[in-house]
Amino acid sequence: MTDYNILQTINTPSDLKKLELSKLPELCTEIRHAILNRVSKIGGHVGPNLGIVELAVALHYVFESPKDKIIWDVSHQCYPHKILTGRKSAFMDDNKFQDSTGYTAPEESEHDIFTIGHTSTSISLAYGLARARNTIGNKENIIAVIGDGSLSGGEAFEGLDNAAELNSNFIIIINDNEMSIAQNHGGIYGNLAKLRASKGTASDNYFKAIGFEYTYVEEGNNAEKLIKVLQQAKDTPKPLVIHVHTLKGCGYRPATEDKERFHWTTPFDIQSGQDLTTSNEENYGSIIADYLDKKAEQDKQIMVINAATPGALCLKEYRSKHPEQYIDVGIAEEHAIAATSGMAHYGIKPVALFFGGFIQRAYDQVSQDLCLNKSPAVLIIEGTGISSSDITHLAIFDIPLLSNIPNLVCLAPSNKEETLRMLDWALEQKDFPVAIRTPWQTPANLQYPPKSGIKLGRSEITKRGEKIALFGLGSFLELAEKTAAVFEQKGFHPTIINPRFSNILDKEMLEELSQTHDTIITLEDGCLAGGFGEKIARFYGEKGLKTYCFGADKEFTNLVPLKELYHRYELTPEQIIQKVL
Repeated sequence: MTDYNILQTINTPSDLKKLELSKLPELCTEIRHAILNRVSKIGGHVGPNLGIVELAVALHYVFESPKDKIIWDVSHQCYPHKILTGRKSAFMDDNKFQDSTGYTAPEESEHDIFTIGHTSTSISLAYGLARARNTIGNKENIIAVIGDGSLSGGEAFEGLDNAAELNSNFIIIINDNEMSIAQNHGGIYGNLAKLRASKGTASDNYFKAIGFEYTYVEEGNNAEKLIKVLQQAKDTPKPLVIHVHTLKGCGYRPATEDKERFHWTTPFDIQSGQDLTTSNEENYGSIIADYLDKKAEQDKQIMVINAATPGALCLKEYRSKHPEQYIDVGIAEEHAIAATSGMAHYGIKPVALFFGGFIQRAYDQVSQDLCLNKSPAVLIIEGTGISSSDITHLAIFDIPLLSNIPNLVCLAPSNKEETLRMLDWALEQKDFPVAIRTPWQTPANLQYPPKSGIKLGRSEITKRGEKIALFGLGSFLELAEKTAAVFEQKGFHPTIINPRFSNILDKEMLEELSQTHDTIITLEDGCLAGGFGEKIARFYGEKGLKTYCFGADKEFTNLVPLKELYHRYELTPEQIIQKVL
């Protein structure tokens, strides 16, 4: 049991300012204990938060938050900030973990300016604040805190470029721990390495070259030295970059020895660092990674593209076995899509993998660079579907997002075998880009599994019945089976259809159904608005068939239990049947 002797006295940044500098190392140790208490039990971002403790302490020791505005990029490193701004109980008290989210949240505290959960955004957001401040005539400090990994994102470059022209107070703090989520990739990291090696004195300085004042701090895990630098920077009249060298995972040996694994983790044992939720159960990520491994051995034209998330997408082993057939573009989904299109256009077989909650970051590139040019690339959109995720990582909007772009073929496999068939089909065809959507759930064991090969735009009837037709898209084919079983208990014998394609209607089959059925039910594991069900309903709108569409509401949800969401959206067999009957 940790004694939080100093932390117990810190409820606001004003309490922190009363401490003597000699007390800060002990405070930082207690903050680390509080962070580890939380993340070891419920999971979360470990390394980024442990590495930035001293910087968070120094920022709140020097600046006057919330008058001075601190923007924390991506929120991966906001836990110490939260602890210092009145939310320490959510880290110290096991019963209050749910009182605070894992990202900055204005509804929690006036010290959180924005809800932020995606990367490379802080500089642009802070620039907007600074321009508004200047227009109004206020004088507060505007500080953007961004990790070196986030500098690989296009928005960070755009923000830097624009902010360099500000002739006013603007402070960018680069937390350089020499890591992104995984290893950094990109030319800017060569320059950061030169700056670190020269203690900031190298003449080759990207930030100075585009117009910033520049300061380097080698001992980024020394609160007292950081405070001195920040005191000098406070109220600067010009845009300033403070480059701070820190250690990712500082203070916890397992996190410093395995930085990639401890970027974010599920619950673990503090003493050993061992994961407490390790499962050998097969999932879609491992299925696809294993498939790509075998394909890459057979075909040197296979190229796997990833945007800085190899661990989350089960690509670590592939990365080590096929380094010449693997590209990590950094946190740069836009570039990943355009580069994928270029590779496909040249004739190789690129497969680009993304988490479903991130693909919207590259919408324009999917539409223009990829689909407008009909480049025959394969996109894998993983971890999709209704979930108890936090508000910044929802993956339910990809069907409306992607399925309404011309030339893109969108597939939704219902089990492992169909996933493999779809991958084979997508890689062999040469006419259009293909997106394959896989759910976060483990593959289903279906009573009536799909058996036929993939044909463009053709669905498959997995069980023939009468009167009622159940369409189960992707992972919800299992829900269609369960719903059909309850219908049968009531004397009905529904037809079960596996649509396979979320954006192409099998009109021949739909016409056939309209002659023999009077009720259509669509089930999709995603947002209903603009999704698959609405396309079916539009087709049947003039034919007099009753069509019921089930899926998620168009809303942002935050850590809502899955069971509660299914009930809210009427996604249990009993609710579906009650509504239809």
